[in-house]
Amino acid sequence: MSPRCAASGIVRQLLVVVVLFLGHLSLGALAQASTRERISFNADWRFQRFTSNPDNLNYNTLKPWLTPSANNFINDASRRTKRPSNEPPNVTYTQANFNDNSWEALSLPHDWAVQGPFYVGNNVPVGGNMGRLPIQGVGWYRRKFTLNQGDEGKSVYLEVDGAMSYAAVWINGKIAGGWPYGYASFRVDLTPYLQPGSNQLAIRLDQAVESSRWYPGAGIYRNVWLTKVNPLHVGQFGTFVKTRSSSAQSATLDLTVQLENSATTGAAPQVQVVTDIHSYDVGSGKTGARIGGFSNATVSVPPGSITAVNASATLQNPRLWGPRPAQEPNMHVAITRIYSGGQLVDKYETPFGIRSLQYLGDGLRVNGQRVYIQGVCQHHDLGSLGAAFNVAAARRQLEMLQDMGSNAIRTSHNPPAPELLDLADKMGFLVLDEIFDTWGSHKTRNDFQTIFADWSEPDLRAFIRRDRNHPSIWAWSFGNEVAEQGSSSGAATAERLRNIVREEDATRQSTVGMNNAGPNTAFVSIVDLIGLNYQGEGKGNGAPTFENFRGRFPNKMIFSTESSSVVSSRDTYLFPVVNSNNAIVRANGPGADPTTRQVSSYDLYAMEWGASPDKVFVAQDRYSYVAGEFVWTGWDYLGEPTPYDSSRSSYFGIIDLAGFPKDRFYLYQARWNPTVKMAHILPHWNWPNRVGQVTPVHVYSSGDEAELFVNGKSQGRQKKAQYTYRFRWDQVTYQPGEVRVVAYKDGKEWANSTVRTTGAASELRLSTYQGRATIRADGDDLSFVSVAVVDDKGDVVPTAEPNITFSITGPGDIVTTDNGDSTDMVAFPSKQRKAFRGLALAIVHAKVGASGTITVTATANGLKTAEVVLRVE
Repeated sequence: MSPRCAASGIVRQLLVVVVLFLGHLSLGALAQASTRERISFNADWRFQRFTSNPDNLNYNTLKPWLTPSANNFINDASRRTKRPSNEPPNVTYTQANFNDNSWEALSLPHDWAVQGPFYVGNNVPVGGNMGRLPIQGVGWYRRKFTLNQGDEGKSVYLEVDGAMSYAAVWINGKIAGGWPYGYASFRVDLTPYLQPGSNQLAIRLDQAVESSRWYPGAGIYRNVWLTKVNPLHVGQFGTFVKTRSSSAQSATLDLTVQLENSATTGAAPQVQVVTDIHSYDVGSGKTGARIGGFSNATVSVPPGSITAVNASATLQNPRLWGPRPAQEPNMHVAITRIYSGGQLVDKYETPFGIRSLQYLGDGLRVNGQRVYIQGVCQHHDLGSLGAAFNVAAARRQLEMLQDMGSNAIRTSHNPPAPELLDLADKMGFLVLDEIFDTWGSHKTRNDFQTIFADWSEPDLRAFIRRDRNHPSIWAWSFGNEVAEQGSSSGAATAERLRNIVREEDATRQSTVGMNNAGPNTAFVSIVDLIGLNYQGEGKGNGAPTFENFRGRFPNKMIFSTESSSVVSSRDTYLFPVVNSNNAIVRANGPGADPTTRQVSSYDLYAMEWGASPDKVFVAQDRYSYVAGEFVWTGWDYLGEPTPYDSSRSSYFGIIDLAGFPKDRFYLYQARWNPTVKMAHILPHWNWPNRVGQVTPVHVYSSGDEAELFVNGKSQGRQKKAQYTYRFRWDQVTYQPGEVRVVAYKDGKEWANSTVRTTGAASELRLSTYQGRATIRADGDDLSFVSVAVVDDKGDVVPTAEPNITFSITGPGDIVTTDNGDSTDMVAFPSKQRKAFRGLALAIVHAKVGASGTITVTATANGLKTAEVVLRVE
């Protein structure tokens, strides 16, 4: 150990000053006080949804009690508000003596709408754009909890990671605060209203129709925490670790710690801030040994104030964070300890990564290495689970995207769950973290515009403070396709929001997803990064515009914040197939079937504002300075079922709603993950009504050459020409039998694949995601069980769509079922699910604390039954 480190250690051991107690009401001793306690508050709730307003409350009546919750995120003190001294109209549901035994008992996260039923037809309360699910209404949640003797003198906060929407929080009949934006994480101070022993918590949510362009979910759909701290503590989102400089040899880090003293009386204590740096294992999630520390700091923190302290540190031979696969996502943890009078009063952990970012005219550099953005846009729902966040489901989504070769996600168009960013950090994804879809102009009648003027600043500041320690976040996005792109007022709003971003985080640049702002608009000159929605590659059959922006801003990084917008239904093929590499799809036009409401999976058919992947790739390759793209979308999502509003879920995804890859998955894999030896053939080869007819065969491969055989006869060997990304044999005549392709790379055989005409469906086959045979009984883990309808050779029969019944024995439940069919209106909790193109899915969870085995069984008339056994851990 160096003399400097030894001295630092001695200093830490000799921190002794006068002991001060900082209570809300009085002075006293801190000797028995513990430090920070953060408790999961997800269990033991009661819930009731009302389709009409049961309490005559609304945002306008509650606003004076909600806006004070935002005060710490408003810089201009004159705009901060004070809580009224009185209470809003008395509400029975907030009272401890209200009998809620008839209400539903549940655990969080909870999405009250996703269980359905779906609204079918026209003139329904919720249409296709919002998923045809019953999101509307007022929801009340109630929970009791007990304070023990050790909590006396503590500050107690309720922390909500996400509640949809217009959350208002009562404790013991008193309104404590709230937050209207449904995607925001927020904190409410319960301390002034607590009482010894039992306490009654009540949360009111109000979700309106036409509040979103996609499925928003409804309810307390993310985690909730109860945090107990001493009055002197690290504030909310109160640390920021910045990399000032870094290399493989050394890194210089800067740390800001915000100290909050929530006491109302007493002297201003002298506070010592000590922060150590530890290694962190992303695989096990365990904190490792101390590897360094920040300089110590001493500061006075008066009652009722927030005070910031700064420190710095230098690490030798740091392990850098970088995106996979070229780099490794190494993480660290800063452990901050707060001392007052020699007593440890708070301990706060901050996971972070060490890395450098450069935004250049020819792309993004991470740790000095150019990283091409191979990204996808992701809405926040998790398919049949709805908006209720689940780590296992989110990890499955990211793992499949990573297998495809994706290295980036855009959180379109809202702040994600904190745990999603944790996963991105550990898995090595880059994240474009986005907050707003709407500013001052409505896109739907009840969207964020309603509260934008009052809440855009606190929402944006809170969002950045919450997320800025995540190394996966490489840039911020503070808007998407806002109506103000072409107006002077829009430019002024963009500048205001951009300046807030810079005030909160000067280490990253920011952007807005721009679909209409031209290169000569003031709007484009204001954003740091030029993020283009579709216009870069050229909307529809239009010409690319990257060069127009490049000519005006040669030193700004240019990329596609949204690209492609191809639509498709898995394993669905419609004829004839267009000869071009790009076509516009319409509900009654080529590439779509208005009778079945399905869309062709030849991956050539985009919406009028979009383009096929092939066309996007051409533009990106011709203009090598383009930094990459975020494809719309990685996974299908609930709502926005373009081009068929009568459906329930989108057609945009590369992976369908149930998690089955569409053909497009392999087109992107061939480009983004070219070391994978793969060849993928489309379409399937079950066409009894097409014998003798032209049935084009396309192949996606990471090889550069391929030869196709139909029933053993060569259809020709092709070499990929420049600006071509698939092999096409467009004149193949269908005959039942076998289609085989052999792909080559650099003249050597690279991969091969075969599809054949299947026999009749004979049995069901069950499998688990990644072959996993275990499930944890922690209440959060899930098992994703797929069923395939196969013939007697084990081949999936793509035209087989029997009704499948799932059942379960043992200590578990089937949570939902799905099949990836955007038109399926059977409610997700149903244990009966029709296979779609030969596949279906059941999601299983184990009962909390259980052990033993779970057996999942799938049956269908005339087919051999299948089962799979899961071991409960």
